Amino acid sequence: MPDRRSTDLGKVRCNLKGRVVAGSWQTCVLPYTAGFAGIDDTGSLKVVTRYATDAGTPQFDDPAAPHFTTAVASNGARLQLRYDVKDNVRPWGRTIHLKVLQGFLRKGDTITLTIGDRSGGPGGMSRRARIQRGGPGGMSRRARIQRGGSPGWRMQTFCENTFELRVLIDRYATYVYKQVPTSPTFRIVAGDPVKLVAVAPSLVPPGKKFVIRWKLEDAWGNPVGRPRRMTHAGFAEAGCYTVPVRDEKTGLHAKTNPIVVRDGDEFGRFWADMHGQSEETIGTNSIDDYFRFARDVAFLDACTHQGNDFQITDAFWRNIQQTTREFYQPGKFVTFPGWEWSGNTGLGGDRNVLFQEEGGPIHRSSRALVGEREAKDPCCEDVEELFGRLRKLKSGVMLVPHVGGRYADLQRHDEQLEPVVEVHSAWGTFEWILDDAFQRGYRIGVVANSDGHKGRPGASYPGASTFGSYGGLTCILAERLDRDAVWEAYQSRRVYATTGARILLDVATADGAPMGSVLKIDRDTVLEFYVSVHGTAPIERVDVCNALHVLKSFRTFDEGDVENRVKVLWQGAEVRGRGRQVEWDGCLRVHGNQIAGFQPINFHNPEHVCRQSRTDELQWQSITTGGGAGVIVTLGRRGTGRLEVQTKQTSFTASVTELGIDGVAYELGGVGKRIAAYRLPAAGGSCSLSFRYQPDWGDLHSGDNPILIRVVQEDGHLAWSSPVYLVR
Repeated sequence: MPDRRSTDLGKVRCNLKGRVVAGSWQTCVLPYTAGFAGIDDTGSLKVVTRYATDAGTPQFDDPAAPHFTTAVASNGARLQLRYDVKDNVRPWGRTIHLKVLQGFLRKGDTITLTIGDRSGGPGGMSRRARIQRGGPGGMSRRARIQRGGSPGWRMQTFCENTFELRVLIDRYATYVYKQVPTSPTFRIVAGDPVKLVAVAPSLVPPGKKFVIRWKLEDAWGNPVGRPRRMTHAGFAEAGCYTVPVRDEKTGLHAKTNPIVVRDGDEFGRFWADMHGQSEETIGTNSIDDYFRFARDVAFLDACTHQGNDFQITDAFWRNIQQTTREFYQPGKFVTFPGWEWSGNTGLGGDRNVLFQEEGGPIHRSSRALVGEREAKDPCCEDVEELFGRLRKLKSGVMLVPHVGGRYADLQRHDEQLEPVVEVHSAWGTFEWILDDAFQRGYRIGVVANSDGHKGRPGASYPGASTFGSYGGLTCILAERLDRDAVWEAYQSRRVYATTGARILLDVATADGAPMGSVLKIDRDTVLEFYVSVHGTAPIERVDVCNALHVLKSFRTFDEGDVENRVKVLWQGAEVRGRGRQVEWDGCLRVHGNQIAGFQPINFHNPEHVCRQSRTDELQWQSITTGGGAGVIVTLGRRGTGRLEVQTKQTSFTASVTELGIDGVAYELGGVGKRIAAYRLPAAGGSCSLSFRYQPDWGDLHSGDNPILIRVVQEDGHLAWSSPVYLVR
């Protein structure tokens, strides 16, 4: 029996308790009291948080800057602080590491860690002078004359029932850590509402009542209060409509997504996010919370849970399947059981694995974070082994290659198992993965999901983390809202992707073949496409593409309609995998004109703002991780002046007079890294566009021609149809 004294690891307290507002500025004081053995000379402690958190990154150098962090030992021991985003076992990776550099702690001695130390001024000098900065050589630093106190520590920007500050102790200076038994926890809650979001069915018959669901959101996209619903009497006439919704208490208002009213559709339009995780792996809140949010707060029709396989025990795999079974309600909410095969890119890369029914196996890429006893199914150590095992199953199984931290290597592909590819998620926009598929002659549908880690499937804002995009959605063209019909739609590639907006996109050939179809053609074939788009914002253009080569662009305006608005758009990534973030901080100056107004595009992080500093200048902080961001500038006078744009990536000037609807663009390497400037018509343009298109025989090569439709809205949202494959 172990000595009771040897198990005394000490205790830790926290001044933050109860409810803490997401994104608020706080001072977090964590006093640790040493246990029986104390902490030996060069021993240490860690304060760790989940990888998913986007709370401010602690820093130890500038007392006046955000997230300034200090520590003091009650007995005067000399301490060293450093921070590492991955210095502990996943998912508890984000680590403040505090080392007892000189001296030691006895039982009852304390170390007080203050994250977001606001004290400032001379009173904090002697304490801060005892702290060293980690890094090469362990050089001491002197406390500097302060310019004023730090604003504090900016809290995590998304809600969490139990935000935990986990403390681990290395008492014996062996670098072997044990967790202090009781860790401080508190609840992260939404702030004040700033936005109303209203969701209606995308397709309803004439004269039929339907339900509109709506919610309030705070500045970081967290739902405020309970979602609400209202019944609409319906529309007697066919057409496309939106419904205004207003919250009387706050005065916030919005319009619903477009509602197409018509009869005779073979397929309904259902919205899904099939990719995200909960706290049992690397996400936030429980798996039950995850599915409740998807159904009741994001107003999804279909959802799956995709935890990293190397963190899923057999017990949790049973829990996942029990949960999907309980949440499945035919006609209301469709779930599928699944997991993410999270193999290294060199072994095949990330694939989501979905089963049509419960009862399937879990063949992990590794047992990196689970023991053999708690994970008994055999591993598949590369994707070919995974393909081989899954092909033998009698029940339905589907794989979805995607880009996350790792990315799927599409040199390795199984057409039987992989009917679709994910083009967009909260990690960014990745048209290059579609290009990989098309160049290799694969027939794939196009989907988008969130890959969310913040507990918000279907409404996945990036927050203040390295996620750079709002999470995507997939629209499913299915006969019914049940597992069999939704599964059949995916297998038939009758799906399309958006960057999170409920854009309605109809694509069909002259003989009624929907997106995803394969048609053999010759010179006598009547080639005509019918395309209809109803957007959630004015439509900038709709591209008809063969693979990703644009055959023709359609607009609701032409060159003669351009007015006094100019759009500057930057986009792309540095690399395909991790470390893809591109910094675009910069400014825009107008010479010979003035800025009458501006509209930021995809500035999802409220800390990264676009602001007008003078009548002729804008400044911004912005990142992209594969997708796009930018600004629409309204000039004081039409067609005059010169733009000067400066960013961390490049600078250029352009005459407004010479810019047209195609404008100028600069390719900057990386993965689709570019910046462009072009002119737009007056604000308030059309949100709908319908057209017929006949491909030119000369634009079609032998073999497969994947004819894909891409929608670009003014507000930065995009949509991609699954292709119709014309086989010449």
